[in-house]
Amino acid sequence: MRRLTWVLAIIMIVTLGLTGCGKKDAASVVNDLNDVSDKLQSKDGSYQGTGLMTLYTGEQPQEYKVEVWYKNPSYYRISLANVQKDITQIVLRNDEGVFVLTPSLNKSFRFQSDWPDKQGQVYLYQTLLRGIATDNNRQLAEEGNNYVFEVAANYQSPALVRQKIWLDKKTYEPKQVQVSDSEAKVVVDVKFDSFAFDTDFTKDSFDMQKNMTAGAASESTVAEVDENGNPVVLPEGQEAAEPQLAAELGDFGVIEPLYIPAGVEFKDYHKIEGSKDHAVLIRYDGLYQYTLMEARPLDRATALAPGTLVDLGFTAGALTGDELQTLTWMSEGIEYRITSANLPLTEMMQIAASMEGQSGK
Repeated sequence: MRRLTWVLAIIMIVTLGLTGCGKKDAASVVNDLNDVSDKLQSKDGSYQGTGLMTLYTGEQPQEYKVEVWYKNPSYYRISLANVQKDITQIVLRNDEGVFVLTPSLNKSFRFQSDWPDKQGQVYLYQTLLRGIATDNNRQLAEEGNNYVFEVAANYQSPALVRQKIWLDKKTYEPKQVQVSDSEAKVVVDVKFDSFAFDTDFTKDSFDMQKNMTAGAASESTVAEVDENGNPVVLPEGQEAAEPQLAAELGDFGVIEPLYIPAGVEFKDYHKIEGSKDHAVLIRYDGLYQYTLMEARPLDRATALAPGTLVDLGFTAGALTGDELQTLTWMSEGIEYRITSANLPLTEMMQIAASMEGQSGK
């Protein structure tokens, strides 16, 4: 009897020991993630990931194929391809600066910026690690082979409040990220289908001209327009909507924002006569006064934007100016500019998001 008791006691001790070794608390996982972060900062630190990002900011969800490259110390290449319209933009960081490239237009903007050191993107692994490490109120759960962290979101848009991050238990590779608003509604969803550390990149992988040329060769040109400024070929399945301003604008392909800030209303518009870019200005008045310019640029030279890179989700924009600020971005061959002396950046970002995926009217 005494021998049986000893055997049972030993079994219980071994079982408890194995259980304790197999389950980690949040602090232990965070320590491991800090080690992973330190390794990324080492001489050969690198990673490559691909996935599908879905944005729920407009009338219809917008899907983007995401590809992320990173190489120590500060080389980044992020490719965002619109699934519905097969249009790609690239955010690139190398020794020369930060670039936003639209290869199909041979168009690029260059920033003097420390992006993404202070404000990263949801698909950047370092941004996810930073979010987990800095939230002392983090919550950890387990789902199958994944750890699931729920932490505060820290992005440029204040509408993004919380995020859930799925990490593989063994490798700590990211599997999924969901970012929600104040009503717990998912606004951004990223599902990684592949991710690998210690990827062998060359310095040329992050060269601006190489990425511009390679991207242009793989895409059809979407910048061709007819005499009215409309794209020559519409994406398959796209239907023309009934235009709100059609009677006044004729058949010019204007993209109207679905979002207008409270206390603001449409004021007027006009085409810029003689503009080779088929540019149009739309003005809004009320609580905020701002001008929205749309153009299909023929000038494809690289422009230096000394301002701030702004993450719009579907692309990156440039915020320039002090008292009079302008947010500039490219989408589907169209260059947009919102200029205002009193419109907050958060409102500019919502206006931009509401225009993504809209057809010309």
